Amino acid sequence: MEKNKLKALKGVDTPAYVIDIDQLRLNLAVLDNVEYEADCKVLLAQKAFSAYALYPLVGEYLSGTSSSGLYEARLAFEHMKRKEVHVYSPGYTENEMLELIKIADHIVFNSKSQWDRFAVIALGCARHISCGLRINPEYSEIKTPIYDPCRPDSRLGIKLSELEDIDFTKVEGLHFHTMCEQQADVFERTVAVIDEKFQDYIRQVKWVNFGGGQHITAENYDIKLLRDVITRFKNKYDVTVYLEPGEAVALNAGYLVASVVDVLDRESPVAILDTSACCHMPDVLEMPYRPNIYGASTPGDKAYTYLLGGPTCLAGDIIGEYSFDEPLKVGDKLVFTDMAIYTMVKNNTFNGRPLPAIATVEKDTVKVIKEFGYEDFKSRL
Repeated sequence: MEKNKLKALKGVDTPAYVIDIDQLRLNLAVLDNVEYEADCKVLLAQKAFSAYALYPLVGEYLSGTSSSGLYEARLAFEHMKRKEVHVYSPGYTENEMLELIKIADHIVFNSKSQWDRFAVIALGCARHISCGLRINPEYSEIKTPIYDPCRPDSRLGIKLSELEDIDFTKVEGLHFHTMCEQQADVFERTVAVIDEKFQDYIRQVKWVNFGGGQHITAENYDIKLLRDVITRFKNKYDVTVYLEPGEAVALNAGYLVASVVDVLDRESPVAILDTSACCHMPDVLEMPYRPNIYGASTPGDKAYTYLLGGPTCLAGDIIGEYSFDEPLKVGDKLVFTDMAIYTMVKNNTFNGRPLPAIATVEKDTVKVIKEFGYEDFKSRL
């Protein structure tokens, strides 16, 4: 990271999420190039990144958004003008469907029963809505059960054996999502399974949404293989192909800046931050994983090692163990990396902890775009 950018980050009031506009543009340019070279459409999966102040920028590169429900769809409709709004949910209510038909371009149904109940509403409205079905290919290479949509007890998608009871004359598309932070070789094998098992149905539709989970903007991702797989599929079936990455859009394009508020002299020294794992980066506990800190290293690698914990009463509010070149002291600021995704969208106010501000950094200029206070905590309760 450039010294001037790091200096700007360490000048913000904490805690704060800071979105790196420079890196976001680089990611979007990669995805825009995929759209062009593979002749497909790329959507922002808002479940990972919903910083709508940046939607005009995202809309300069991508074809639209995918939403997981009514509120995300409204956010896209209101803030990414004249772009496609796609919606998928495991279960709609009638009231939600009556609102969605006013703003959505594509609506994807999770089951035959949802299709039977609500497709008539979507297909009967004054504006054209392209309706599709989420399929469960019963094939996934995800190893962590909580993230595997194809595990035996999965509630996500329609299995091949269940499709024969659905009238496909009104179905315009198929959707699947079976990947999580995976590479192009997994994508190729997954599409091969879809091709083999569902080809009779693919020939009856206009579009196929390959979902997200492809780590397209990661350094080692094989974009050529991705393009080749999409091109082969399009040539075989003459359908429009959609991708809906979330993580790939904002990968490495954000930071969470935290301050040290106390240092405890324990057998293994402990530093308490004004940032909480359970409140501000819940995937640290849920996945779990150990986020990186700029300038820090693994335990014992540098001279001073600390266990970093949050300020809540949860005993397990632990971020991880890190080593530093210098001893930590109250007031020091730490910059957690890759914090634009699955942070702002999942954070909470447990223990009445303040939500981090949201800011942007471009070159060495930080701009605060949203701050939160007591009323934001109170209004949720």
